[in-house]
Amino acid sequence: MSVTIDSVAATATVRKPPWYRSLFVQLLVAIVAGVVVGACWPGVGADLKPLADGFIKLIKMVIAPIIFCTVVLGIAHVGDMKAVGRIGVKALIYFEVVTTFALLFGLVVGNLVKPGTGFDIDPQTLATGAEKIARTTKNGELPHTVDFLLNIIPASVVSAFAENALLQVLFFAVLFGLGLAKFGEHGPPVILEGIDHIGRVFFTIIGWIMRLAPLGAFGAMAYIVGQYGLSSLGSYGKLIACCYLAALLFLLILAVVARVFAGVNLWKFVRYIKDELFLALGTASTEVVLPRIMIKLTEAGCSKATTGLVVPTGYSFNLDGATLYLSICVLFLAQALGVDLSLGEQITAVGVLMLTSKGMAGVPGSSFLALSATITAIGHGSIPVAAVALLLGADRIMDSMRVTVNLLGNCVATFVVAKWEGQLDTERMRKVLDGEDVPPLEEADPMSECALEKATP
Repeated sequence: MSVTIDSVAATATVRKPPWYRSLFVQLLVAIVAGVVVGACWPGVGADLKPLADGFIKLIKMVIAPIIFCTVVLGIAHVGDMKAVGRIGVKALIYFEVVTTFALLFGLVVGNLVKPGTGFDIDPQTLATGAEKIARTTKNGELPHTVDFLLNIIPASVVSAFAENALLQVLFFAVLFGLGLAKFGEHGPPVILEGIDHIGRVFFTIIGWIMRLAPLGAFGAMAYIVGQYGLSSLGSYGKLIACCYLAALLFLLILAVVARVFAGVNLWKFVRYIKDELFLALGTASTEVVLPRIMIKLTEAGCSKATTGLVVPTGYSFNLDGATLYLSICVLFLAQALGVDLSLGEQITAVGVLMLTSKGMAGVPGSSFLALSATITAIGHGSIPVAAVALLLGADRIMDSMRVTVNLLGNCVATFVVAKWEGQLDTERMRKVLDGEDVPPLEEADPMSECALEKATP
């Protein structure tokens, strides 16, 4: 027996990939290289955007079917329509409470730090601001609340997948999963088995695509630095410092929420998802890590049903980082123009942002559209809508802050809702976050290092 154990241990040691095959190391090198290329050769860096765009398109190509398979399987296994409804309602309540708190917290930080003081912008110099915003947003507009809610219902099942409308795919997946669950033990198991196998295939494809993650992160970082330059760090230094300070403090609050309501150590969880976090930071997108994050949350003890419902919904309803940024920017614009917003006007701004922030996902230049709508609603004549163009030079630099808070905010939400519903395996969660060995789930993670090794020709 000792010989067998030693042989297994030796084999495991041999099969362990070298450090340079680690995705974390590759992403770290790629991001640093992207910053260097963008700073030293801005023209070359700006031309590398297709690398990031191609990688993001590859990920988006398979997100919709992955969400469908995950949600259908999770709901079908739960088999309780009331439980699914409770998960959805609790998630939406949590989202509304946390995002509203983020807006108020941003206002508090903005009033204390006053990031716009010292700019002394003359409104007459903003004549071309509206044109710049129109070009950035491609003359789009945020959907009204009623339109946004109605748009969750797809025109057809095919259009939801064809247009990659994640909320529509989620809506159909919930109905399909509930339909399967209604059959109970008399339902056709071949359908569930088929969806399970299809899901495994798509996760395997994601595993292959993830090999290109360093290339995508390199292209994205080189483009951002090359296109926008590091010079904006100086001119917008106070605003950037204010936003990142607010993000850090907000993450500390999230850590308390995670510990108190779910028993999760957020720092250990950050170490657990360090690969995904670096990838999201490098590409300035949380969508690219959505499939991987869902797998990791499930591995860490959250049920498939909770993970499948909370994470995709949170991508539209729980943008903590974006709402934090928007509330600070409202005060920045007012302070830059020398306008003192009253308490009533600031509360009005929060009320408008509570609505506009819900329809931001997937809309080009959504932050500028949300700010424009907020400035208009405040109705302060001294702050022209064109003033939003002042943020064009710093907006992309804020991506890292928004992405980090958005991603961790949705993960914490998943843990909290799972705990409330009794669908969190706390013992497994503790062991996974502590790096201890845990028995594998019914289906292995096809994006793990070992699986990727096997998938390599």
